[in-house]
Amino acid sequence: MKEYSSEEMNKIYKNRQSKLADFLCENNTGAAVFIDSESHRDPSIPYYTGHSGDAVLIIFSDGYTILVPWDEILAKQLSHCNKLIPFTRYKNNDIEATKAVLNLYNNHGINSKVELPPYLTYLNYLEFIEALSSYDCRCKKDGAFNFTVESRMIKDEYEIECTKEAARIGDLIIDSIEEKIKKGELKTEMDTALLIEKLCRENGCERTGFDTLCAGPSRSFAIHAFPGYTNAPWPAKGLSILDFGVVYKGYTSDTTVTVAMGDLTEEQELQLQLVQKAYDECLKLYMPGKSICDAAKKADSVFATEKRKMPHTLGHAIGLEIHESPRVSSKNSSDLLFKPGMILTLEPGLYDAEIGGTRLENDVLITETGNEVITRSRIIRL
Repeated sequence: MKEYSSEEMNKIYKNRQSKLADFLCENNTGAAVFIDSESHRDPSIPYYTGHSGDAVLIIFSDGYTILVPWDEILAKQLSHCNKLIPFTRYKNNDIEATKAVLNLYNNHGINSKVELPPYLTYLNYLEFIEALSSYDCRCKKDGAFNFTVESRMIKDEYEIECTKEAARIGDLIIDSIEEKIKKGELKTEMDTALLIEKLCRENGCERTGFDTLCAGPSRSFAIHAFPGYTNAPWPAKGLSILDFGVVYKGYTSDTTVTVAMGDLTEEQELQLQLVQKAYDECLKLYMPGKSICDAAKKADSVFATEKRKMPHTLGHAIGLEIHESPRVSSKNSSDLLFKPGMILTLEPGLYDAEIGGTRLENDVLITETGNEVITRSRIIRL
């Protein structure tokens, strides 16, 4: 992956902050507040500043950005902002921190209108309103938070590079797993899940994107196996599933491998063929300007030929979170289109208590002229 200088990173984050500032000006709002804490994780904090979390972030309509982090030392190393104020100065109280920052720096806002995040509880919102009585506080469904969610749908160059690096490392892990299966070095679900944890960190990743889902034939019927992995045999005769992602500089991959081992029944073979066909046909529709819901409907039509139905959406965007907007669903408006810069999963799947489960999932970058499959997940036959 390309190495970005501090100046380049500052420019990337300043550009994101400026876009939000323009939105605030257009909507006659002086400042927007974002809060990341144990009660609610908000990827807006790393998106706008690069800081990992546990902080209050206030961005004014002129783009002036103030971060109030719990871990001041870490924030000084990671964050890109105009002003950093330690959270401990306000006794780790988000309301007091917000009030103090607004009072000290309100000259950076075009007015006293302040947008609070929509994930506050009603009681918490009332506490903010009372504490910020001299401000015109609002909480809007289509406000700054939603603007941020929509902005994150289209990845910039840095985000694409980070996701591709996560994808590359994920592919190395898949290759290693296939090799170790063939050598007989992986015996259980636990062996595989712990190997992923080890390899992802050895290759510079921060963590897995979510709890790894590794299910042998007795459990692969579950869309998301519970528990995620056990000490049961994996893989074993029949259909086994492995669903995992790895996180590089905040950005996650998301892939699912199906392992088909031994002689399969006609029903299992048909299920594998249907999933592969749905994947191949739908990939053709992951194109700029095409309707997202049409891709999902195509998967439905493939499965309907054998009177089967997929119990989940065809895919979802990925990024700082494992599930981001948009979802690839037949319920979407036909006006919701694939756009260059989107990175979405393509993951058709079928599940049956007797047959077992089959899912094939890769991550797809929408480009100006088509798409690029940035992961190499597949159905592995043994």
